[in-house]
Amino acid sequence: MFDIGFSELMVIGVVALLVIGPEKLPKVARTLGHLLGRAQRYVNDVKSDINREIQLDELKKLQSQVSESARSLEDSVRKEYETARSAVETPAQAAVAELNTAAQQLGEGLPAVADNTGKSAA
Repeated sequence: MFDIGFSELMVIGVVALLVIGPEKLPKVARTLGHLLGRAQRYVNDVKSDINREIQLDELKKLQSQVSESARSLEDSVRKEYETARSAVETPAQAAVAELNTAAQQLGEGLPAVADNTGKSAA
């Protein structure tokens, strides 16, 4: 943060000793140490909160991308299913219709078939 060397700290210490005095200097140094520690913890807490918010935002973006990919995959699978279904359904319906007409034509030309009881089927 600040580029303070040992010589600058010595000058600050000597000035503080002259201004504050030798009796109050240890108490002031302790108080200053506590305040600096509190400030560092506060800065670290703010940094970690910002990092958490950034990660949360990135996770939300990733979640939206994944859900969009899932939707597009679902749509493409649904389209392929409908295409395959219509490709199979149309010829099958045509074949069933042909079989029905053939059965009707054959049924009209055949005599009534008797069942096991001896009665003719209507």
